[in-house]
Amino acid sequence: MSSFRGDPNFCPECGNVLPLPAMQDTVNCPRCSFSIPVIDFAGQKITSTVVFNPIEQSSITIEDEEDSELKGAVIDRRCSRCNKEGMVYHTRQMRSADEGQTVFFTCIHCRYQEKEDS
Repeated sequence: MSSFRGDPNFCPECGNVLPLPAMQDTVNCPRCSFSIPVIDFAGQKITSTVVFNPIEQSSITIEDEEDSELKGAVIDRRCSRCNKEGMVYHTRQMRSADEGQTVFFTCIHCRYQEKEDS
């Protein structure tokens, strides 16, 4: 008896995602070798959607020249000073070329700056 039921895109034995039907007569689970006849997929539509964040939520642009450090993508990082979510970042190569970049984060609320060596 199968442990999983419902969506035919998943193996009913182990729950693994099944590969798309191909030219073979059966679809085999790559994890547990469970086999399903391709005819069971007849008439099934497979759709996918991609949801992007609205542009006004994903980036911030301040027109002042003095606020040029606040241009860029807003990321989900909590500010250690004001404890609010939302910081912009930029990177620079501060050390030798065989070492990682330095990432500078700026809070969009209090403009506190942090750095992280990567």
